[in-house]
Amino acid sequence: MIYLVNDTLKRDNFNHINIEEVVSYCKDKSILSVDTETTGLDYTSDRVILFQIGDKERQFLIETRGHDIQELKEILESKTITKIFHNAKFDVNFIRSSFNIVCENVYDTMLAEKVLTCGKGLSVSLLNTLERNLKITMDKTQQSSFVGHKGDFTNPQLIYAAKDVEYLIDLKDKQDIKTEIYKLQNTIDLENEVVLAFADIEYNGLQLDSEEWLKLANNAINKADEYEVELDEHVMNMEELKQFIPKHIQGDLFSDVSDLRKVNVKWTSPKQVLEVLRGIIPKLDNVNGKDMLRYAFQFDIVQTYIKYKEQMKIYSSYGEKFITNLKSDGKIHTSFNQILDTGRVSSSRPNMQQIPADNAFRNCFIAPDGWSFVSADYSSQELNVIAYGSKDPVWIEALIQGQDLHSTCAELVYKEKWTDVAEADCSYMKDKSKCNCKAHKKLRTNVKTINFGLAYGMGANKLSETLQIDKKAAEQLIEDYFTAFPSIKGFLDKLANFGKQFGYIKTFPPYNRRRWFVNWFPKMYNSRENSQELSSIERASKNTPIQGASADMTKKALILIRDYIGTHEDAPVKIVMTVHDQIDTICKDEYIPHWEKAIKSLMEEAANEVVTNGLLKAEVTVSSCWEK
Repeated sequence: MIYLVNDTLKRDNFNHINIEEVVSYCKDKSILSVDTETTGLDYTSDRVILFQIGDKERQFLIETRGHDIQELKEILESKTITKIFHNAKFDVNFIRSSFNIVCENVYDTMLAEKVLTCGKGLSVSLLNTLERNLKITMDKTQQSSFVGHKGDFTNPQLIYAAKDVEYLIDLKDKQDIKTEIYKLQNTIDLENEVVLAFADIEYNGLQLDSEEWLKLANNAINKADEYEVELDEHVMNMEELKQFIPKHIQGDLFSDVSDLRKVNVKWTSPKQVLEVLRGIIPKLDNVNGKDMLRYAFQFDIVQTYIKYKEQMKIYSSYGEKFITNLKSDGKIHTSFNQILDTGRVSSSRPNMQQIPADNAFRNCFIAPDGWSFVSADYSSQELNVIAYGSKDPVWIEALIQGQDLHSTCAELVYKEKWTDVAEADCSYMKDKSKCNCKAHKKLRTNVKTINFGLAYGMGANKLSETLQIDKKAAEQLIEDYFTAFPSIKGFLDKLANFGKQFGYIKTFPPYNRRRWFVNWFPKMYNSRENSQELSSIERASKNTPIQGASADMTKKALILIRDYIGTHEDAPVKIVMTVHDQIDTICKDEYIPHWEKAIKSLMEEAANEVVTNGLLKAEVTVSSCWEK
């Protein structure tokens, strides 16, 4: 039954009550459904205009243009009453920005559905989730009608808003059955707790030094111009590409012909670049990064083109276009997609996880006066996960002793070659620390690429492209690597076989997150016709537990950090960003000594839930700006 809290318009077909009656009904419930209708999608500038709360029996609609919902603050901030949302992050940030109420103890049916269907590629919209679980078809024609709405709400709008909360408890009950079957309660609890940390990060935002940012972007376009000159020179110096040099260069009465380009190629056009490069690589299919890498070590023009594209990408992605992401409060507020197929997180509008790897751009994000960035990240997180999963004695001993793991691996892979190229003052040969030997550096880089590539299911083709060696050499390097580390090979093979046999793969306990392989079928394992799909399943089965376990512990760390901030009222700390294994906070300067110790402890507590041997440690840095 629908109840309206609205003084401006009485409807005969709706029940009219006051907000005190809403509070009276809700305060003794253990679980409630919540939703909002807003003037737009940006919580920094738009506002809630209709607030819905209730259950299957009663749906309360509060017209917030005439009523504040402060009377519901205690209920929404309660840690004992569960509030069900569908896409909680959206609603809790609007509730916070519109009413200064910070929701606690939420259950997000959208996130639960993502966990239950992970890898299947199914839509998790409320419409599709209800159809899939409850066989209910919702009429969503009113969904966008609230944006920019003025005046009284129509009956169809009010009925639509009520339906958004009517079914959520039944939906959760249905999801609970599947959760029990697949033993995913820990994962769903994790996601429902960490969603509030992601909401905090989005809400807090990051302060940007726009002027410094644009200087870097302009520097990128200047570098691109220099590479364009180099590309022209390559064309002019290569006999195979002479057709791209016009026979006659036409100027005008007022220009110096010597200043005009002598090459008729538009380097921003992939179609034209492909035509040029086919002059030296006839079988080339396209000019994207993956195909280019395999030819970069053979042709200087390809190397220059890759550098040119990198600078153009920086300029187009991180120039003035990026500045348009600044919200009305002058900050960058990214948006997180909380669950990818592996359990990792992505970021958009803007993508903060693809900010250029060097610190130049990151350093443009600054802390307010009197505050500093206090950031913590895991030391070799994925390598620790591999060591723990494989129980490889060499890896574990290297981590225990604090040795340089990549060098230790390189020594066992290259054997005599490693020893023979050691320089007289090699620190690795003395105490197993990272050395500065020129030859060791190259061998270490090769093995380091494999070590990190294990987390992504890297094969010979990708290794060949990355190291710029031929495929046979890459295959031999991988063979030598697994000969040196049979435990790691056994661990990865076990994961691959599990995925191929059962059609899904799990992360480590206690979460055991599942990733389903949608194209798998029971007889596929022994099917020769499905070798390509099996190879894909094999790669995903190897990398998902590694990436997923890493994501699980980072999410747990976010939860612990948020809880700490919430239970220490004197803690002047805000979570402002996370990228993979790194969590960034800003902290008042006088609190830094205390917070450095606390965040390190919380990160390591979270890690120990997954990698229980206690070897995974966190490192903490303090700076005036964001750093990698």
